[in-house]
Amino acid sequence: QVRLVESGGGTVQAGGSLRLSCTASESLLNFLGVVWFRRADGKERQLVASMNRTAKTLYRDSVKGRFTLSRDIAKNTVYLQMDNLKPEDSGLYYCVTTGREGRGQGTQVTVSS
Repeated sequence: QVRLVESGGGTVQAGGSLRLSCTASESLLNFLGVVWFRRADGKERQLVASMNRTAKTLYRDSVKGRFTLSRDIAKNTVYLQMDNLKPEDSGLYYCVTTGREGRGQGTQVTVSS
């Protein structure tokens, strides 16, 4: 069973930064990819960014140029660096693995205006 733990959320003012972490219980290379989602209260889930096994990344249009994915294979961790945060970035952020399915509990991000 894949276990994922997210961390790094918090409350920041607009324009601030946060770095989220998604740490897996096994090697990232066991997965086809890692995907970050977010869900704001009363809204549908949004795919924020993804990284595949070869470290190719994709971002939703609204975060391009502000969010950056990276990974540390030795730590089984994928990072989501979020800069120039906006209030509309607020929500519960959680990671999901594909290939071997897993999902974390999420970490809350709140951006105040």
